Amino acid sequence: MSEITGLLQQLVAIDSINPDLVPGGAGEANIARFVAAWFERAGLEVAVDEAAPGRPNVVGIARGSGGGRSLLLNAHMDTVGVTSMERPHDPYIENNRLYGRGAFDMKGGLAAIMAAGAAARQRRLRGDVIVTAVVDEEYASIGTSAIIKRWKADAAIVTEPTELHICTAHKGFAWFNVETKGVAAHGSRPDLGVDAIVKMGKVLAGLEELDLTLRSAASHRLLGSGSVHASLIEGGQELSSYPERCFLGIERRTIPGETMQHIEAELPAIFARIAAHDPTFQATVKTGLTREPFEVSLQEPIVQTVLQQAQRRLGREIVEVGGLGWMDSALLAAAGIPTVVFGPGGAGAHAVVEWSDLTQVEQCAEILTAVAEDFCQ
Repeated sequence: MSEITGLLQQLVAIDSINPDLVPGGAGEANIARFVAAWFERAGLEVAVDEAAPGRPNVVGIARGSGGGRSLLLNAHMDTVGVTSMERPHDPYIENNRLYGRGAFDMKGGLAAIMAAGAAARQRRLRGDVIVTAVVDEEYASIGTSAIIKRWKADAAIVTEPTELHICTAHKGFAWFNVETKGVAAHGSRPDLGVDAIVKMGKVLAGLEELDLTLRSAASHRLLGSGSVHASLIEGGQELSSYPERCFLGIERRTIPGETMQHIEAELPAIFARIAAHDPTFQATVKTGLTREPFEVSLQEPIVQTVLQQAQRRLGREIVEVGGLGWMDSALLAAAGIPTVVFGPGGAGAHAVVEWSDLTQVEQCAEILTAVAEDFCQ
């Protein structure tokens, strides 16, 4: 077994389920201790910084001799839950695939940046290589949000799985909470009651129309169009009463070029159209968690460096791709750090069966090491 395969196996064996996703989840404290100890043995400078109580980021620095550009490597330690998985934290290898929760999303990428950081330490580059193992990417990204307050670099690579292709864009999202108001009354008194759930039905119809409009509009060359969908709904007291309130959770997926000002105006516009034909309609909307979309130019130096080193070592065309899900790369880019997403492949993110391609994990580490040698000199 290779050293990096052994490392990945140890990482997957540590339960690091995000406690904000799964109440009672183990969190990242145990895996953070493992990563910090591994960094110390590799000779890296180590910083442990809690993004929240019991939720520590771990940073390993291969300190440069001076005068070179700095490179930040980023991967998250947390995972989603393990419902219905047979062996989530008992990793096993079959046909060059390592199976277990987090192997693909994204402990394969974590193992790759750890190995690359250790290799950079041995090569004594001019610039710093800063390896960041972060918490909470699967929920609110408090880990990388804390990293950008303390650490700066000339460029960054996030090793979310891309099958060793170059990801230069991904979607963002915004969550909204809508409440429609009715009038509570006995079910036998339609003259007194106003049905808040029926009123929400009109919102749902408007939401469907908005989604169709978004998906038929001009789209991004890698990501397609924006979209919107209803996620959660709740309302009513009992069968014999008119419901006074109804609550709807909505997710809006966004693409580069869409502004929050425009997006936050979409739901009130639906409300106004409904109210123009229904004087009893009342609704309010609150904006919840928002995350910006991400895009980087193919001509950015770090993108070109990754592209050239990957092509040189893999001997194949490296495709430019877009990611449909959100990633911490958007936070790094928003902090002014040119960022690209590049990581090993596999399958099964958030699924019952999850695995990482061991060959690609090895290749990713080698490419990241070559990128550091090139970029940080």
